Amino acid sequence: MKWRRNIGILLLAVLVAGGLGYGFWPKPVPMDMAEVSRGPLVVSLQEEGRTRVRDRYVISAPIAGYLRRITLEVGDPVTGGQVVATLEPLRSTSLDPRSRAEAQARVSAAEAAVKGAEEEVRAAGVDAELARREYDRRKRLCQVECISEEEVERAGAEARRSAARLRSAEFNVEVASSELEAARMGLRFAGTAPEGQDEQVAVRAPVDGRVLKRYLESEGVVQPGQALLEVGDPAAIEVEVDVLSADAVGIAPGTRVQLERWGGPEALEARVRRVEPVGFTKVSALGVEEQRVLVIADITSPQAQWLRLGDGYRVEARFILWEAEDVLQVPASALFREAGAWAVFTVEEGRARRRGVEVGERNGLSAEIKSGLKAGETVIAHPDNQTHDGLRVRSRS
Repeated sequence: MKWRRNIGILLLAVLVAGGLGYGFWPKPVPMDMAEVSRGPLVVSLQEEGRTRVRDRYVISAPIAGYLRRITLEVGDPVTGGQVVATLEPLRSTSLDPRSRAEAQARVSAAEAAVKGAEEEVRAAGVDAELARREYDRRKRLCQVECISEEEVERAGAEARRSAARLRSAEFNVEVASSELEAARMGLRFAGTAPEGQDEQVAVRAPVDGRVLKRYLESEGVVQPGQALLEVGDPAAIEVEVDVLSADAVGIAPGTRVQLERWGGPEALEARVRRVEPVGFTKVSALGVEEQRVLVIADITSPQAQWLRLGDGYRVEARFILWEAEDVLQVPASALFREAGAWAVFTVEEGRARRRGVEVGERNGLSAEIKSGLKAGETVIAHPDNQTHDGLRVRSRS
């Protein structure tokens, strides 16, 4: 009986020891895990911007006179040559030889500006025709699968930008012609008195468009050069976005832009036309001074999609800095620095294993893996300071 009692004590001791060992044995640590996968990856920059009319013109008084009340309101359409304001000339002081020479020089300068603008139209017309032919050629090549659709889209965007530059150049000719007429009128009425009570000077719109701003609400005396109206074509819309100067370095003409939260159901496509070469200082909402740069983009989506966009409307611009369709990637949170290099923790047979990787492009959520991992492997998505090589882990979910 004694040996039976000893066996019972021994079994009890074994059970107690086993229970204690099981209780103190390290248990797998629950971790968030993710699978290394292939898929599209986009690196973008998002900033707030606003729309603006590309070509706008301030109609000013060509001479000193009494302005009759302007009946046009903001938003009213105008056509080139339409009378938008009426002036009754006032007696002006006689011009001395120097002032007359200056007035004549202004006329000569305005004539030269008209000729220069006409030359710009011819040059822009050549560029627009070349871009259109290149677009047609690339469409034909795409039909026989010699080039990709992306190249055709780029050529189409360039053709649309060239056409927009041509329209802008034609607009400048009309503006320069209007300024020439104003300069001649100023020289004509200098030092003369009105010939009769009914003599009036008609101020005409230089271009087709709409009234964007009205500077004077009531009639009264105005001086030469005083602003009366601002007109422009709301159909010729561009987008201006101010970005940090450090981010502007990565943006170039032709960069793809998506315009979101502008009020429509779908994002609009645009392309960067110009990155301003000069920055400016802006105070952020947190009171921090930032160096900013203006980036100008042209909308390339069909105009029917954004007809209701006007001047000064808010948009959110997302600049596509880099994108690819088939990219090996992991969550950006899985990466950590070790000895100046990137690394991750993979999960192998229930244990964490440290592994060095080569990282390519990154956005806020995912990172491109150039080497060190294969598709289908599992990594720890959020390693902490307690995670080490050989640690027993299990999926939290």
